Amino acid sequence: MRPTLDSPWRWAGAVLLLVTAGTHVPLVPEHLEEAPYVGVLFIALAVVSVALAALLVLHDTPLVWAVSGAVTALAALAFLLSRTVGLPQIGDDIGNWTEPLGFPALTAEVLTTVTGLLVLSRRSARTPLRPAVTR
Repeated sequence: MRPTLDSPWRWAGAVLLLVTAGTHVPLVPEHLEEAPYVGVLFIALAVVSVALAALLVLHDTPLVWAVSGAVTALAALAFLLSRTVGLPQIGDDIGNWTEPLGFPALTAEVLTTVTGLLVLSRRSARTPLRPAVTR
């Protein structure tokens, strides 16, 4: 049995991960054409975000929260790098802070990361882990 957190934030985390996925899917076709590696990374981010959302709802473990926070932190970092120093093949994104899906994506990513950090930091002796119920 894996320990679960029974976090009241797991549904919010799942929704934020779905927003992260949903904001990247529409951008896949243009990025596969312009910078294929970015398109592939967007596909991977969307798939992983949906999987993590499901895992948060079903298993809510410290590992799932940690991976969710790490994935979204890396996605936010990639966005910031693409807008500041640029990334190969998409240098035209430098300074493009007004991309319509950029704000909701970055917001969801940062909120997921922060929520994950808060959930993990609040895990203490007075809130013991509960064994997962097998179904």
